[in-house]
Amino acid sequence: MRCLLVFVLGFIACYFIADPILGVLRKPLFDVMPLDQRKLYFTNLFENFMVHLKIAGYASIFLFSPYYFYEVWKFIVPGLYPRERKFALPFVLSTVAFFVGGGCFAYFVLFPVGFKYFVTYGGPSDVPLLTIDSYYGTCLKLLLLFGLAFELPVLICFLGFLGVVDAPFLRRHRRTAILAITLLAALFAPPDAISMLILGVPLVLLYEAALWVVHFIASKRLKHESTEKSSHPLEGRSKP
Repeated sequence: MRCLLVFVLGFIACYFIADPILGVLRKPLFDVMPLDQRKLYFTNLFENFMVHLKIAGYASIFLFSPYYFYEVWKFIVPGLYPRERKFALPFVLSTVAFFVGGGCFAYFVLFPVGFKYFVTYGGPSDVPLLTIDSYYGTCLKLLLLFGLAFELPVLICFLGFLGVVDAPFLRRHRRTAILAITLLAALFAPPDAISMLILGVPLVLLYEAALWVVHFIASKRLKHESTEKSSHPLEGRSKP
C-alpha cells in the first residue's frame, strides 16, 4: 500500500513534466529522420492525452524505483540473519543502479541503432508515418524491459548470497542460461539481429560477472565459517 501511495503521488507529479519527458524520448527518433518528417501523429481524440498518462506512470516507476526496491528488501529482511541484514543498502543501491542502467543502455545504445535501421529500411518512396501511441508505447516497453533484464545479476547474486545457487551450479547451467537469454532477446527485442545482439550480449556478460561474484561470496562464507570454527575448538564435541 505504501508503494501504491508513492506511485500515485509520483504519477501526479510526473504528469506535469510529461512534455519534457516526451521531448527526451522523441530525440533518438528525430535524430535519424529528415527535418520535414519529424512529426508524430495521433489518430483519435483521446490518444495524446492517454499517452501523457502512460508517460506519467512509467516515469513514476523509474524515478521512484529506489523506494520500491527498498520496500522489497524490507519484506525479505525478517527471514534473514542479523549479519545478512547489513547488506540492505548495497542491495537497494545495486538494484536501482542496474534497473536505471538497463533503461539508459536501451536509450543511448539500442534506440539510435534500432531506430536508424527501421526508419531507413526500404526504398526512398517508403515514408514512416508513426503515431504517438505506437512510438512512445514501444519506447516505454523497451526501457522497462531492459531495466528488468539488467536485474539478472542482482537476482543471481542474491540467490547466491542465500545459498540457493553456487558457482558450480551456474557453470553447469551456463548453456541453458545462454539459451534462455537468446530466447528472451528474440521475444522482446526489436525483430532484427543487431537489436537482439545488443540485448543478449550484455546479459550474457552480466551472467558471467554474477557467476564470479557468487564464487567470491561463497569463498568469503567458507572463510568466515572456518574462522568461527577455529575460534571455538570445542564446538561440536560431546561433553564428558
